[in-house]
Amino acid sequence: MSYDAVVIGAGHNGLAAAVRLAEKGWSVAVVEAREEAGGAVKTRELTLPGFRHDLCAMNLSMFAGSAFFAAHKEALLAQGLGFAPAQDCFASVFRDGTYFGVSTSLDKTIAGIAALSPADARAWRDLVARFEIDAPHILALLGSPMPSITAAKAVWKAWRERGTGWLFETLRLFLASPRDFLDARFSHPKIKAMMAAWGLHLDFAPDVAGGALFPYLESMACQTFGMVIGKGGADTIVNAMTRALKARGAVLILGAPVARVDVSSGRAGGVTLADGRRLEARRAVIANVHPKLVFGTLIASDPARRSFERDISSFRAGPGTMMIHLALDDLPNWSAGAAVRSFAYVHVAPDLEMMSRVYSEASAGLLPVEPALVVGQPTAIDPSRAPEGKHVLWIQVRLLPANIRGDAKGEIQATNWDDAKQAYAERALDILESYAPGLRGLALARAIYSPLDLERENPNLIGGDNLSGSHHLDQNFFLRPAAGYSRYRTPVKGLYLCGASTWPGAGTGAGSGFMLAKMLAG
Repeated sequence: MSYDAVVIGAGHNGLAAAVRLAEKGWSVAVVEAREEAGGAVKTRELTLPGFRHDLCAMNLSMFAGSAFFAAHKEALLAQGLGFAPAQDCFASVFRDGTYFGVSTSLDKTIAGIAALSPADARAWRDLVARFEIDAPHILALLGSPMPSITAAKAVWKAWRERGTGWLFETLRLFLASPRDFLDARFSHPKIKAMMAAWGLHLDFAPDVAGGALFPYLESMACQTFGMVIGKGGADTIVNAMTRALKARGAVLILGAPVARVDVSSGRAGGVTLADGRRLEARRAVIANVHPKLVFGTLIASDPARRSFERDISSFRAGPGTMMIHLALDDLPNWSAGAAVRSFAYVHVAPDLEMMSRVYSEASAGLLPVEPALVVGQPTAIDPSRAPEGKHVLWIQVRLLPANIRGDAKGEIQATNWDDAKQAYAERALDILESYAPGLRGLALARAIYSPLDLERENPNLIGGDNLSGSHHLDQNFFLRPAAGYSRYRTPVKGLYLCGASTWPGAGTGAGSGFMLAKMLAG
């Protein structure tokens, strides 16, 4: 079979590229090794019938605010896409039995901050006002290929409207560590911890340069726009995209691992599947696949690409992740109060010192004494995900080593995840129970995915890294995944990369797939 483009991998970036190309009249085939599309955006009954759990990604705010969704909104909504908005977006719980959270009501958020520090309440209001100025310019830059004329125009427009001082201040934001950014604006440690926790969603401990941007954007975006999750599950975006693809005549082939990318005279001309079928690609092969799995696996090494392949081989993973999914009789009974039960996300990362420690321990290959927990309460927002009166809990355990060298607490002797995961899950649940007593008594069933399990489920998550590559400054922006190759091209003509390993990185924004498709087809 012959197509204009063959897309390898039916994650949301690959699907976004395929939808855009099909809309522009390209014939497209998407091939996926698994029996279901979605990559890291999947929803399954992992525990009991009727309890729908988002396997990895839960927060769809980036997708809802994406350029891809804006361009294809009507088509996706017509195919059943649905969002469930959260008014109470995220909160942090603290060791003293208190909490602080951010809601879409600015007055509500400000009142909570003022109870801690009137000066910080004024600083928060000032930061919200700054975000209203910053957002159009920063988001325009983050939504541009890197580098590109579009990115240059975004900077030029910002300079014309805001001046040189604004550009330098924004550059400081892009380079600052979370601690430095927060120390310059707030005094109360709980406010700082609440914002800094967002850095751990990537791999930014409090003192890592370049880590200030994500906590700033996430905190302010939640305050200004709110947070959304998928109605019925995060897979609502995948289901809508696959239906939109088929409506445009594209082909989706599931359960079809790619054996190799076919290269002749230095150009990718198609793919050969594991069952021997060959799909010809007249104009492009798009790999929505981790570059380490493309070069050296799907494409044999070539001395002519030595420099590029060396850069790809040294592309670092971010820390590993464990996922714990619980089916519950009720939402957790948080010691900090019943109000915490209404938040979509609850961070159990009570201070910057703890965040620095868990990052250091995981980086050293040690099982952290006190991991950070991101607790999702989707059924507080969308009750349809569980039987009436029941709930699901989504627990992301961060940050963890891919390969275990030891236990920082000295309790777990196992040095492989198959043997260590149950004991480490109990450690995480012990921590969570100290903030929500009686949680285990509410649990009807559970499913645990270690970093190794996540890689088995999705080989792109190397070492359980749900980022598909560290976002530190030396492999971000125009250096992602390698210098000179941030615009999705590769040294092989006709072969392109997209996905979380490419600019603009991890998340559900579909940015790389959409930008690549626009570069190919307008």
